[in-house]
Amino acid sequence: MKPKIWLSSPHMCGNEITYIKEAFDSNWVAPLGPNVNGFENDIQSYLNEDIHVAALASGTSALHLSLILLGVGTGDEVICQSKTFSASANPIVYQGATPVFVDSEKDTWNLCPEQLEIAIKDRIDKGTKPKAIIAVHLYGMPYKVDEINIVAERYNIPVVEDSAESLGSLYKGSKCGTFGAYSILSFNGNKIITTSGGGALVTKTKETKEKAVFLATQARDDAPHYLHSHIGYNYRMSNIVAGIGRGQMTILDSHVEKRRSNHELYSNALKDNVKITFLKEPEGYFSNRWLSCILLDSKKTREGLRLALEKENIESRPLWKPMHQQPVFKDAPRYLNGVSDDLFEKGLCLPSGSNLTDIELDRVISAINTYFAV
Repeated sequence: MKPKIWLSSPHMCGNEITYIKEAFDSNWVAPLGPNVNGFENDIQSYLNEDIHVAALASGTSALHLSLILLGVGTGDEVICQSKTFSASANPIVYQGATPVFVDSEKDTWNLCPEQLEIAIKDRIDKGTKPKAIIAVHLYGMPYKVDEINIVAERYNIPVVEDSAESLGSLYKGSKCGTFGAYSILSFNGNKIITTSGGGALVTKTKETKEKAVFLATQARDDAPHYLHSHIGYNYRMSNIVAGIGRGQMTILDSHVEKRRSNHELYSNALKDNVKITFLKEPEGYFSNRWLSCILLDSKKTREGLRLALEKENIESRPLWKPMHQQPVFKDAPRYLNGVSDDLFEKGLCLPSGSNLTDIELDRVISAINTYFAV
Protein backbone atom coordinates (compact mmCIF):
# COMPACT_ATOMS: atom_id res chain seq x y z
CA MET A 1 0.00 0.00 0.00
CA LYS A 2 1.16 3.53 -0.75
CA PRO A 3 2.22 5.70 2.22
CA LYS A 4 -0.63 7.56 3.93
CA ILE A 5 -1.18 11.18 3.00
CA TRP A 6 -2.88 12.93 5.91
CA LEU A 7 -5.33 15.80 5.78
CA SER A 8 -3.40 18.03 8.18
CA SER A 9 -0.72 16.46 10.36
CA PRO A 10 1.53 18.11 12.98
CA HIS A 11 4.69 19.72 11.62
CA MET A 12 7.58 20.16 14.04
CA CYS A 13 10.61 22.32 13.27
CA GLY A 14 13.13 21.14 15.90
CA ASN A 15 13.14 24.33 17.97
CA GLU A 16 10.45 22.88 20.23
CA ILE A 17 12.85 20.48 21.95
CA THR A 18 14.99 23.35 23.24
CA TYR A 19 12.12 24.81 25.24
CA ILE A 20 10.95 21.37 26.38
CA LYS A 21 14.45 20.50 27.61
CA GLU A 22 14.65 23.77 29.52
CA ALA A 23 11.37 22.90 31.25
CA PHE A 24 12.66 19.45 32.24
CA ASP A 25 16.06 20.72 33.33
CA SER A 26 14.49 23.38 35.54
CA ASN A 27 11.72 21.02 36.77
CA TRP A 28 9.03 23.42 35.50
CA VAL A 29 6.43 20.85 34.44
CA ALA A 30 3.35 22.34 36.13
CA PRO A 31 0.63 24.57 34.57
CA LEU A 32 2.82 27.62 35.10
CA GLY A 33 6.38 28.60 34.32
CA PRO A 34 8.56 30.60 31.92
CA ASN A 35 7.33 28.81 28.79
CA VAL A 36 3.71 29.64 29.59
CA ASN A 37 4.54 33.31 30.06
CA GLY A 38 6.82 33.27 27.03
CA PHE A 39 4.24 31.61 24.79
CA GLU A 40 1.61 34.16 25.81
CA ASN A 41 4.04 36.99 25.04
CA ASP A 42 4.93 35.41 21.68
CA ILE A 43 1.26 35.30 20.69
CA GLN A 44 0.67 38.87 21.85
CA SER A 45 3.65 40.10 19.84
CA TYR A 46 2.48 38.20 16.75
CA LEU A 47 -1.05 39.56 16.89
CA ASN A 48 0.46 43.05 17.18
CA GLU A 49 -2.52 44.53 18.99
CA ASP A 50 -3.22 45.92 22.45
CA ILE A 51 -4.45 42.57 23.74
CA HIS A 52 -3.73 40.05 26.49
CA VAL A 53 -3.41 36.27 26.09
CA ALA A 54 -4.11 33.38 28.46
CA ALA A 55 -2.64 30.04 27.38
CA LEU A 56 -5.13 27.24 28.07
CA ALA A 57 -5.68 23.51 27.66
CA SER A 58 -7.76 23.83 24.47
CA GLY A 59 -9.66 26.18 22.22
CA THR A 60 -12.85 24.73 23.69
CA SER A 61 -11.81 25.75 27.21
CA ALA A 62 -11.05 29.24 25.92
CA LEU A 63 -14.51 29.49 24.39
CA HIS A 64 -16.10 28.19 27.58
CA LEU A 65 -14.29 30.78 29.69
CA SER A 66 -15.30 33.57 27.30
CA LEU A 67 -18.97 32.69 27.83
CA ILE A 68 -18.48 32.61 31.60
CA LEU A 69 -16.79 36.03 31.50
CA LEU A 70 -19.74 37.35 29.47
CA GLY A 71 -22.14 36.12 32.14
CA VAL A 72 -23.87 33.50 29.97
CA GLY A 73 -25.93 31.17 32.12
CA THR A 74 -29.00 28.99 32.42
CA GLY A 75 -31.90 30.22 30.29
CA ASP A 76 -29.77 32.46 28.08
CA GLU A 77 -29.43 32.14 24.30
CA VAL A 78 -26.22 32.41 22.31
CA ILE A 79 -26.12 32.76 18.54
CA CYS A 80 -23.63 30.43 16.89
CA GLN A 81 -22.55 29.97 13.30
CA SER A 82 -24.07 26.68 12.16
CA LYS A 83 -21.30 25.82 9.69
CA THR A 84 -18.56 24.92 12.17
CA PHE A 85 -17.11 22.17 14.32
CA SER A 86 -19.13 21.16 17.38
CA ALA A 87 -16.59 22.69 19.78
CA SER A 88 -17.92 26.12 18.78
CA ALA A 89 -21.35 25.20 20.12
CA ASN A 90 -20.77 22.77 22.97
CA PRO A 91 -19.65 25.37 25.57
CA ILE A 92 -23.00 27.13 25.17
CA VAL A 93 -24.64 24.01 26.54
CA TYR A 94 -22.01 23.69 29.29
CA GLN A 95 -23.44 26.96 30.65
CA GLY A 96 -27.03 25.76 30.53
CA ALA A 97 -27.77 28.14 27.65
CA THR A 98 -29.43 27.43 24.31
CA PRO A 99 -27.54 27.67 21.00
CA VAL A 100 -29.33 29.51 18.20
CA PHE A 101 -27.84 28.47 14.88
CA VAL A 102 -27.47 30.92 12.01
CA ASP A 103 -26.57 30.02 8.43
CA SER A 104 -23.67 31.13 6.22
CA GLU A 105 -23.17 33.41 3.24
CA LYS A 106 -21.52 32.33 -0.02
CA ASP A 107 -18.61 34.80 -0.13
CA THR A 108 -16.67 33.40 2.84
CA TRP A 109 -18.84 30.43 3.96
CA ASN A 110 -19.15 32.14 7.34
CA LEU A 111 -21.89 33.71 9.46
CA CYS A 112 -24.40 35.55 7.25
CA PRO A 113 -24.98 39.14 8.48
CA GLU A 114 -28.51 39.20 7.02
CA GLN A 115 -29.56 35.96 8.67
CA LEU A 116 -27.88 37.14 11.88
CA GLU A 117 -30.08 40.21 12.08
CA ILE A 118 -33.19 38.20 11.23
CA ALA A 119 -32.34 35.82 14.08
CA ILE A 120 -31.68 38.59 16.61
CA LYS A 121 -34.93 40.38 15.81
CA ASP A 122 -36.93 37.17 16.04
CA ARG A 123 -35.35 36.10 19.34
CA ILE A 124 -36.07 39.54 20.82
CA ASP A 125 -39.67 39.33 19.58
CA LYS A 126 -39.93 35.95 21.29
CA GLY A 127 -38.75 37.48 24.57
CA THR A 128 -35.07 36.48 24.78
CA LYS A 129 -32.31 38.75 23.54
CA PRO A 130 -29.19 36.71 22.68
CA LYS A 131 -26.36 37.10 25.21
CA ALA A 132 -23.50 36.64 22.71
CA ILE A 133 -22.64 35.85 19.09
CA ILE A 134 -20.06 33.19 18.18
CA ALA A 135 -18.60 33.87 14.73
CA VAL A 136 -16.06 31.53 13.13
CA HIS A 137 -13.29 32.12 10.58
CA LEU A 138 -13.97 28.86 8.75
CA TYR A 139 -10.95 27.00 7.33
CA GLY A 140 -8.89 30.15 7.85
CA MET A 141 -11.10 32.46 5.78
CA PRO A 142 -12.07 35.54 7.84
CA TYR A 143 -15.76 36.16 8.35
CA LYS A 144 -17.30 39.49 7.33
CA VAL A 145 -15.97 41.32 10.38
CA ASP A 146 -17.34 44.78 9.59
CA GLU A 147 -20.81 43.59 8.65
CA ILE A 148 -21.10 41.26 11.65
CA ASN A 149 -19.86 43.95 14.04
CA ILE A 150 -22.37 46.48 12.68
CA VAL A 151 -25.24 44.12 13.45
CA ALA A 152 -23.78 43.15 16.84
CA GLU A 153 -23.28 46.78 17.88
CA ARG A 154 -26.78 47.73 16.70
CA TYR A 155 -28.23 45.34 19.28
CA ASN A 156 -25.40 45.67 21.81
CA ILE A 157 -24.46 41.97 21.71
CA PRO A 158 -20.78 41.01 22.18
CA VAL A 159 -19.03 38.87 19.55
CA VAL A 160 -16.88 35.91 20.53
CA GLU A 161 -14.41 35.40 17.69
CA ASP A 162 -13.63 31.74 17.05
CA SER A 163 -10.18 31.88 15.46
CA ALA A 164 -9.37 28.22 16.07
CA GLU A 165 -8.64 27.73 12.36
CA SER A 166 -7.36 31.18 11.43
CA LEU A 167 -4.11 32.05 13.21
CA GLY A 168 -2.09 33.90 10.57
CA SER A 169 -5.13 35.12 8.61
CA LEU A 170 -5.84 38.84 8.17
CA TYR A 171 -8.89 40.99 7.59
CA LYS A 172 -8.12 44.42 6.11
CA GLY A 173 -4.56 44.19 7.42
CA SER A 174 -5.38 43.16 11.00
CA LYS A 175 -4.74 39.70 12.38
CA CYS A 176 -7.62 37.35 13.09
CA GLY A 177 -7.86 36.77 16.81
CA THR A 178 -8.17 40.48 17.59
CA PHE A 179 -11.72 41.33 16.47
CA GLY A 180 -13.98 39.95 19.19
CA ALA A 181 -14.89 41.07 22.66
CA TYR A 182 -13.12 37.77 23.34
CA SER A 183 -11.23 35.70 20.79
CA ILE A 184 -10.07 32.11 20.94
CA LEU A 185 -7.21 30.20 19.33
CA SER A 186 -6.59 26.45 19.01
CA PHE A 187 -3.31 24.55 18.91
CA ASN A 188 -4.80 21.11 18.40
CA GLY A 189 -2.71 18.56 16.53
CA ASN A 190 -4.23 19.38 13.14
CA LYS A 191 -4.00 23.18 13.38
CA ILE A 192 -1.60 25.49 11.57
CA ILE A 193 0.71 25.30 14.59
CA THR A 194 0.24 22.80 17.40
CA THR A 195 1.13 22.20 21.02
CA SER A 196 -0.32 18.67 20.64
CA GLY A 197 -3.38 19.96 22.47
CA GLY A 198 -3.94 23.50 23.65
CA GLY A 199 -5.56 26.84 23.04
CA ALA A 200 -5.61 30.45 24.09
CA LEU A 201 -8.07 33.13 25.11
CA VAL A 202 -7.42 36.64 23.77
CA THR A 203 -8.87 39.45 25.88
CA LYS A 204 -8.91 43.22 25.63
CA THR A 205 -7.73 43.96 29.19
CA LYS A 206 -5.23 42.64 31.70
CA GLU A 207 -8.03 42.38 34.24
CA THR A 208 -10.10 39.97 32.12
CA LYS A 209 -7.01 37.88 31.36
CA GLU A 210 -6.27 37.58 35.07
CA LYS A 211 -9.86 36.59 35.77
CA ALA A 212 -9.67 33.93 33.04
CA VAL A 213 -6.43 32.52 34.50
CA PHE A 214 -8.01 32.51 37.97
CA LEU A 215 -10.96 30.47 36.70
CA ALA A 216 -8.64 28.21 34.66
CA THR A 217 -6.62 27.28 37.75
CA GLN A 218 -9.54 25.99 39.85
CA ALA A 219 -10.49 29.48 41.08
CA ARG A 220 -8.26 29.24 44.14
CA ASP A 221 -8.60 32.33 46.32
CA ASP A 222 -5.61 34.15 47.79
CA ALA A 223 -5.29 32.33 51.11
CA PRO A 224 -2.68 30.12 52.86
CA HIS A 225 -5.12 27.20 52.62
CA TYR A 226 -7.30 26.02 49.73
CA LEU A 227 -10.20 28.46 49.63
CA HIS A 228 -12.74 28.67 46.80
CA SER A 229 -15.54 31.19 46.42
CA HIS A 230 -16.11 30.47 42.71
CA ILE A 231 -16.41 27.35 40.59
CA GLY A 232 -13.09 26.80 38.82
CA TYR A 233 -11.73 24.66 36.01
CA ASN A 234 -8.54 22.78 35.23
CA TYR A 235 -7.96 24.66 31.99
CA ARG A 236 -4.43 26.08 32.24
CA MET A 237 -1.72 25.08 29.75
CA SER A 238 1.33 23.28 31.15
CA ASN A 239 4.88 24.58 30.87
CA ILE A 240 5.90 21.53 28.80
CA VAL A 241 3.13 22.04 26.24
CA ALA A 242 3.82 25.78 26.10
CA GLY A 243 7.43 24.96 25.21
CA ILE A 244 6.19 23.18 22.08
CA GLY A 245 4.17 26.30 21.28
CA ARG A 246 7.18 28.58 21.65
CA GLY A 247 9.07 26.52 19.10
CA GLN A 248 6.09 26.44 16.76
CA MET A 249 5.68 30.22 16.85
CA THR A 250 9.09 30.60 15.20
CA ILE A 251 7.79 28.90 12.05
CA LEU A 252 4.17 30.08 11.99
CA ASP A 253 4.68 32.41 9.03
CA SER A 254 6.40 29.70 6.99
CA HIS A 255 3.53 27.31 7.75
CA VAL A 256 1.06 29.89 6.47
CA GLU A 257 3.15 30.41 3.35
CA LYS A 258 3.30 26.67 2.64
CA ARG A 259 -0.44 26.12 3.13
CA ARG A 260 -1.21 29.03 0.84
CA SER A 261 1.21 27.54 -1.68
CA ASN A 262 -0.61 24.19 -1.46
CA HIS A 263 -3.90 25.95 -2.20
CA GLU A 264 -2.43 27.80 -5.17
CA LEU A 265 -0.99 24.58 -6.55
CA TYR A 266 -4.36 22.81 -6.31
CA SER A 267 -6.14 25.79 -7.86
CA ASN A 268 -3.79 25.99 -10.82
CA ALA A 269 -3.69 22.23 -11.40
CA LEU A 270 -7.49 21.82 -11.30
CA LYS A 271 -8.61 25.12 -12.84
CA ASP A 272 -9.85 23.52 -16.05
CA ASN A 273 -12.09 21.02 -14.27
CA VAL A 274 -15.59 22.47 -14.58
CA LYS A 275 -16.88 20.25 -11.75
CA ILE A 276 -14.51 21.78 -9.17
CA THR A 277 -14.60 25.28 -7.68
CA PHE A 278 -12.48 26.92 -4.97
CA LEU A 279 -13.37 29.57 -2.39
CA LYS A 280 -11.71 32.83 -3.47
CA GLU A 281 -10.41 35.53 -1.14
CA PRO A 282 -12.59 38.65 -1.26
CA GLU A 283 -10.76 41.96 -1.52
CA GLY A 284 -9.08 42.83 1.78
CA TYR A 285 -9.03 39.21 2.99
CA PHE A 286 -5.93 37.08 3.58
CA SER A 287 -6.59 33.45 4.50
CA ASN A 288 -3.99 31.17 6.04
CA ARG A 289 -5.65 28.43 3.92
CA TRP A 290 -5.55 26.10 6.91
CA LEU A 291 -7.40 23.60 4.76
CA SER A 292 -7.74 23.71 0.98
CA CYS A 293 -11.39 23.05 0.23
CA ILE A 294 -13.21 22.41 -3.01
CA LEU A 295 -16.85 22.33 -4.05
CA LEU A 296 -18.00 19.62 -6.44
CA ASP A 297 -21.07 19.72 -8.67
CA SER A 298 -23.03 17.22 -6.54
CA LYS A 299 -22.96 15.10 -3.40
CA LYS A 300 -22.48 12.02 -5.58
CA THR A 301 -19.33 13.51 -7.13
CA ARG A 302 -18.08 14.62 -3.71
CA GLU A 303 -18.48 11.20 -2.19
CA GLY A 304 -17.12 9.44 -5.26
CA LEU A 305 -13.96 11.55 -5.15
CA ARG A 306 -13.55 11.04 -1.41
CA LEU A 307 -13.73 7.26 -1.80
CA ALA A 308 -11.36 7.35 -4.77
CA LEU A 309 -8.81 9.24 -2.69
CA GLU A 310 -9.32 6.84 0.19
CA LYS A 311 -8.44 3.91 -2.11
CA GLU A 312 -5.16 5.71 -2.83
CA ASN A 313 -4.54 6.03 0.94
CA ILE A 314 -5.17 9.78 0.79
CA GLU A 315 -7.19 11.34 3.59
CA SER A 316 -9.88 13.86 2.65
CA ARG A 317 -12.98 14.95 4.52
CA PRO A 318 -16.39 16.51 3.79
CA LEU A 319 -16.83 20.08 4.98
CA TRP A 320 -18.17 20.41 8.54
CA LYS A 321 -21.67 19.03 8.91
CA PRO A 322 -23.78 22.04 10.04
CA MET A 323 -24.73 22.14 13.70
CA HIS A 324 -28.42 22.38 12.84
CA GLN A 325 -28.12 18.92 11.23
CA GLN A 326 -26.50 17.34 14.28
CA PRO A 327 -28.75 14.99 16.30
CA VAL A 328 -27.58 16.48 19.60
CA PHE A 329 -28.90 19.91 18.53
CA LYS A 330 -32.07 18.75 16.78
CA ASP A 331 -34.31 20.94 18.97
CA ALA A 332 -32.21 24.11 18.81
CA PRO A 333 -33.61 27.20 17.06
CA ARG A 334 -32.13 27.80 13.61
CA TYR A 335 -32.24 30.51 10.92
CA LEU A 336 -31.33 29.04 7.57
CA ASN A 337 -30.89 30.04 3.94
CA GLY A 338 -29.63 26.73 2.54
CA VAL A 339 -25.98 27.75 2.10
CA SER A 340 -24.41 25.56 4.79
CA ASP A 341 -26.50 22.55 3.73
CA ASP A 342 -25.29 22.94 0.14
CA LEU A 343 -21.67 23.35 1.26
CA PHE A 344 -21.90 20.14 3.27
CA GLU A 345 -23.42 18.25 0.34
CA LYS A 346 -20.76 19.33 -2.16
CA GLY A 347 -17.64 20.33 -0.20
CA LEU A 348 -14.44 18.36 0.35
CA CYS A 349 -11.25 19.20 2.28
CA LEU A 350 -8.03 18.15 0.55
CA PRO A 351 -4.68 17.32 2.21
CA SER A 352 -3.26 20.68 3.27
CA GLY A 353 -0.42 20.17 5.76
CA SER A 354 2.62 22.41 5.73
CA ASN A 355 4.78 19.25 5.70
CA LEU A 356 3.36 17.88 2.43
CA THR A 357 6.04 17.13 -0.14
CA ASP A 358 5.84 17.86 -3.87
CA ILE A 359 5.58 14.12 -4.48
CA GLU A 360 2.60 13.84 -2.11
CA LEU A 361 0.84 16.84 -3.66
CA ASP A 362 1.39 15.35 -7.12
CA ARG A 363 -0.17 12.10 -5.87
CA VAL A 364 -3.28 13.94 -4.69
CA ILE A 365 -3.67 15.86 -7.94
CA SER A 366 -3.05 12.75 -10.03
CA ALA A 367 -5.67 10.80 -8.05
CA ILE A 368 -8.22 13.59 -8.58
CA ASN A 369 -7.50 13.77 -12.31
CA THR A 370 -7.72 9.99 -12.61
CA TYR A 371 -11.12 9.94 -10.92
CA PHE A 372 -12.55 12.49 -13.34
CA ALA A 373 -10.94 10.82 -16.34
CA VAL A 374 -12.85 7.56 -15.79
